[in-house]
Parts: sequence; structure tokens; C-alpha cells
Amino acid sequence: MSGIKVKGFFQDINGAKRVTKLREEKVAEASSVPDRKDPIRELADALHPAAMKFKVESIREASPTSRTYRFSSVDGHIPVFQCGQYVNFRLKIGESVLSRPYTLSSSPFEARGEHPFFEITIRRNVPYLVPDFFFENVKEGDILDGNLPFGTFYWEPLRDTSDILALAGGSGITPFYSMAKEIADGSMKGCRLTILYGSVKADDIVLQKELAEIESRCPAVKVVHVLSDEPDWNGEKGFISKEIIEKYACPDSTFMFCGPLAMYTFVKKALEEMNVPERRFRHDVVNNPKDVSTLPGYPKGTEEKTFRITVVRGIQEDTIDAAASEPVAVALERAGIAIDTHCRNGACGFCRSQLLRGDIFVSPIGDGRRLMDREMGWFHACSSWPLSDLKIKIPIL
Repeated sequence: MSGIKVKGFFQDINGAKRVTKLREEKVAEASSVPDRKDPIRELADALHPAAMKFKVESIREASPTSRTYRFSSVDGHIPVFQCGQYVNFRLKIGESVLSRPYTLSSSPFEARGEHPFFEITIRRNVPYLVPDFFFENVKEGDILDGNLPFGTFYWEPLRDTSDILALAGGSGITPFYSMAKEIADGSMKGCRLTILYGSVKADDIVLQKELAEIESRCPAVKVVHVLSDEPDWNGEKGFISKEIIEKYACPDSTFMFCGPLAMYTFVKKALEEMNVPERRFRHDVVNNPKDVSTLPGYPKGTEEKTFRITVVRGIQEDTIDAAASEPVAVALERAGIAIDTHCRNGACGFCRSQLLRGDIFVSPIGDGRRLMDREMGWFHACSSWPLSDLKIKIPIL
């Protein structure tokens, strides 16, 4: 008790009375007209808009099989995003409205300034129809519906180290291209980025010229191309192996991966053999494979079957055909039944649905369900496949 003044003590415990008096004075001075403005709500709506419209400003080649699409916002601003996050577009294709995510290949600093924009880079040889739709139907001046940002695949200084080893395959280069530009701009101070980029041929490397330009002017960015089908290539050949990863890794690297399922499986095994802690390995959403039977645990032969799904929305019920080889969400979209999807691989939960009857196979990679959802029969339609006739309940849009 030494050092405590009684006068100060009583002033402290009587503080509530002073605050009450001050509040009463402020209320007495206030206007009788309610102030409807809510700056916190306005900021939240600006950062996380429900839906927006974006205009295609330009389209350019990023490789012989890929294109970069630049968008401006018709609604006046582009929400703040981080390198590695994605935009979700809603596309009207035939009788269906399809939601598709695309990682932003532009950088956050390019969404600010006098002429803000964002970009996506799409490769044509990706399944599920939408890449071809962009190539064949989307042109400059078109207005698309979408919203952003989504995803948790980004560098975080409180969690990750400043030495980043990026492992990319094919169009999986996009988040790291965004990151490279951000580092070159000085917006990720102190970061050093090494990209191990796996491609097939030297003449079809996505964003090759753009990456070379950044590397030439920014010492903190290094790009190592690894080609699997180029015998005369002077650089690294084959696939991104444990030996190649060890060659370019630092003692305290943060490993970040974006690429196809087959590459993810190999890289994950290599990092486990290197005893890389889980906190140092982060990966983007791994897209569902074209052949579901390649997923671990899938009952072989089931993919050739067709089932019936009874879809419940409120009091309405519809029954549709569903191929066992396609996720439930794809079957719904083909039937013209709206379902809200974003990540397309079970991570975000926007397509959370309830299984009322039947059996499903859930992808073991990226299963973002809560434990209680798993126990109570909830599933994510974008990353679940029918194993029998089903009855499901989906949200009403």
C-alpha cells in the first residue's frame, strides 16, 4: 500500500460519476435530429462489398496459351487486397450462372492512384469450361459481375519470415508475380523473393517477359525456371525436386506454393522430408483434379456412374442428374440451380450445404469444414462428389 495517496484513490473510484455527468452534458448539447451516418459501416462496406461491376479495360497475351485481363471498377473504387488473394466472377453461361475465382496477378499498389485497376491472368488449358469462355466471349469494354477480395493465401509479416521461397506451377505463378511487383515497388520492405517456377516448354512460360523485367531491376526478386520437357534448356530441368528446393532455400525460408494437385503432392512430401515446420509452409487453394479418382481415398470405378440428387430450397424440391465424376456444385450449376461458390475447393464455405440422405466423397485436400459441420452432415458442394443418390438442402439465393 506504500505510495498510494488516499485523495488520488477516491478520485479514481469516483471516476464513474464524472463520466456520467460528462455524458449528460453531451446529451443535453446534442441535436434532436438523429445522425444516420455510420462511418464504421461505410468503411466495412467499402472494404468488403457484396457485389460490384468491373469493366474490361484491356486484354493482352501473357504466353501463347494465356491472357491477362485488366479491369477497372464501374462502382468507383477497388477494395483493398493483398498479394495472393482472388476475385470471384459470376458468369452467365447458357442457362447457368457460374462463380469462378481468379487470383489477382496485379499488385495492391496498382489498385490505388489516379487510374486504379486490377488484373487476372488465365490459362486456356484448364478444365470446367470457364477459361475457354473468357477467351472466346469476353472482350474489351464488357462489364462483368464480381467481388473481391477473398482468400487467406498472402504473406503476413507477423507470421512469415522475410525470405520467401515461392513454388509455382503453370498459372500458379500469378500470386507470386503480384508479390514480385509489390516488392519491386517497395511496398513489401525487407522481403526477398525467390520463385522456383515449373513449366513444360520455354516458349509457353506464363508471364515470362514480365518476370524477367522485374528481376532485371529488383535484386530482391529472383526467378528460377524449371522445365520438364526441354532437353536443351541451360537451367534447371525436370520437376521441382527436393534437391532443387534445398539448393535455393534459406535456413529460415517461408515456403509458399501455388500449382496443380500433382505438384502439390510432390512438394508437400519434399518439404516433409526436409523437416520444414508446418508454420513455414503455406499453400493456395489446390484446384480439384479433372479426374476425381486421383484423389486419395476415392473409391475407384465410382466416377463412371450417374446418380440423382434431390435438391431442397425452402419448400421447393427439384431432382437432377449428377455425374459422379463432377462435384455437387457443378451438377447444380449445369442444371441451372444457383449456388454461391467462391474458392471452388472447400476452403471458404460459401457453398455450405446439408446432406439429408446419401453418401458423398469429400476432398481430403483443403477441407475447410468445421469439426461440428463434419459431425452434423454439412458439406461444401464445390469439393464433394456423389457416391449414391442424394437428398441435400442448399441456401436460397
